[in-house]
Amino acid sequence: MEEKEIQYNGSVFKRLFSYLRPYVREMIVSLLLVLAITGFELLRPILIGNAIDVYIEGYNTPYGVVEKSDLYFEGNYLSKDLSESKTFTQLVMVKDSYYYFEDLTQEESERLYAQSQKGIDVNYVTNDMLVLDDLIGRKMNQEQLSVLRKNDFMGILKIGILYLIVLVLNMIATFVQTMILQKTGQKIIFTIREELFHHVHSLPLRYFDTHPVGRIVTRITNDVESLHEMYANILIRLFRNSIKILGLAVVMLSMDVKLALYSFIMLPIIGVLTYVFKTLSRKIHRKIRTKISALNTFLSENISGMRLIQIFANEDMKYHEFMDKSLDLYRANIQQLTVFAIFRPMIYFLSQVALAIVLYTGGKGVLDTTITIGILYVFINYIANFFEPIQDLAEQFSTLQNAFASAEKIFTVLDEKNTILEKANPTILDEIKGKIEFRNVWFAYENDDYVLKDVSFVIHPGEKVAFVGATGAGKSSILNLIGRYYDIQKGQILIDDVDIQDLSISQLRAAIGQMQQDVFIFTGDIENNITLSNEMIDEETVKTCAHMVNADHFIEQLPNQYHETVSERGSSLSAGQRQLLSFARTLAFDPKILVMDEATANIDTETEHLIQDALETLMKGRTTIMVAHRLSTIQHADNIIVMHKGRIREMGTHQELLQKEGIYKKLYELQLYA
Repeated sequence: MEEKEIQYNGSVFKRLFSYLRPYVREMIVSLLLVLAITGFELLRPILIGNAIDVYIEGYNTPYGVVEKSDLYFEGNYLSKDLSESKTFTQLVMVKDSYYYFEDLTQEESERLYAQSQKGIDVNYVTNDMLVLDDLIGRKMNQEQLSVLRKNDFMGILKIGILYLIVLVLNMIATFVQTMILQKTGQKIIFTIREELFHHVHSLPLRYFDTHPVGRIVTRITNDVESLHEMYANILIRLFRNSIKILGLAVVMLSMDVKLALYSFIMLPIIGVLTYVFKTLSRKIHRKIRTKISALNTFLSENISGMRLIQIFANEDMKYHEFMDKSLDLYRANIQQLTVFAIFRPMIYFLSQVALAIVLYTGGKGVLDTTITIGILYVFINYIANFFEPIQDLAEQFSTLQNAFASAEKIFTVLDEKNTILEKANPTILDEIKGKIEFRNVWFAYENDDYVLKDVSFVIHPGEKVAFVGATGAGKSSILNLIGRYYDIQKGQILIDDVDIQDLSISQLRAAIGQMQQDVFIFTGDIENNITLSNEMIDEETVKTCAHMVNADHFIEQLPNQYHETVSERGSSLSAGQRQLLSFARTLAFDPKILVMDEATANIDTETEHLIQDALETLMKGRTTIMVAHRLSTIQHADNIIVMHKGRIREMGTHQELLQKEGIYKKLYELQLYA
């Protein structure tokens, strides 16, 4: 069955942007660097275009005769600035030969330039001369050509050096920007991951009852990590590509409006395709995130339950279930790839169509002398650069949709409310003595399906009270309510005559030591599992607590004793050893209230005897609450409360209850003669 998740309805972008506020300075620097990088990228083709028009294509360019310049050739100072000249010269290329015309008037120079642009027939060449009507140009040798064009060579060299400087500056700016963005992105991801983990810790147990562990793990790992690309690259690249497209459009329009408009002819079609791609991509990314979450949830459950799967030889069924979920994810990824595979070639095809239009229109302009070869080169280069960021934008939208889909999942978790709320100014007791009172308590996990119905009792400090009854009678629920892991619907629960809803939750739970049947052992060593990384508990206390519950018997036989490494869930330890560790852990925190929920159920008879001896000493001065199915373990209790279908049916000592001929006696006889 497909996993259902609540959809986030808030503004994802606005909320994601809020994490950038502490890094405004870094983002401003990055944006300025983006402008610089974009400027460098726009400048490079212009430099090459100028080199083509001014220097490389300088064979047909007229020179003005001036009084003084850097270029002196055959008795004249020459300059390409014609504004102050009255006499002109010009170099004309026909095939592979070069001809020099001098003493030209402005009219003659303009006429010669127009003819040279259209192309000159070789039939005009005679006896090392080029004769055009009344104008005669003499053929130049290589040495003369080098002298005349030495400034062009120097100009090309200067542009080359400038081009190299631009490349170096672009590289430096890109490096600095990348470092700033990557560091900022990692800081933001660290903040989100920390906030999410802290928030998950604050959620009530009810949330974990209804949400699979695998889904929560996916939120904190996969989904958070998918946001990194957005913060570290996508947002700035979106800005960069937008600025680049705008800059290219402005420069192209300023150079040649007609050619620029021909270049933009495909933009409406690309806009429609981009919108369709963005819409489809977002839906598919949402589906992919949900499928990944479902797969991780399945893996988490089945790897944790691998022993049970193998015991019942259920591997084949689980394999097919996994294949179904994996196939669902595969199909969702194929849908994404299909959309992407259609969109990218379409954009490339349209960009090539635009390039063909520019080549055709620009080529005609060069032949008609309305534009230069350098301008055509700049346009051809800009066309590729113009459609590349558009395509990149669409791909970034795809990644952005992925990030948004993950963000929706994350914010859905962050918006989960903690229903176990502490008052603004909770009551802080000087010392919790351990008196517990239930007053007409009604409690249900869901709606009005009450598991506790009008339950009332009082446990005085230092008393040992046991709860017994059939499965589902409500015994464990009472233990959960004392620590306020759930809130009741009706009635009151008091600790030392103070309603627990008025108490500090941290003080309340610190005063309660719970020992459960299902012991959880963390990856680490023995000592760390006793102290739970609490630096206030020293090594001597650890050893004392272990000795008091007889856990030191097996710990000191381990190769590294208290520093012995234990694996996840304590699989290298026996059930009895894990229970002994949990006892030592509880005692190390010195609680005023001891809660034991079937704590000795997994202990063998010999080990149980040792624990019972230790517990007799430990329970002195502490309020102790026990839940047990084995009635032999709770006969010493000061008070035994019999639960049946959520209500208290009997109450008294072991002997008193046996004399009542009620539920307790029936339970006792069933176990006695079993």
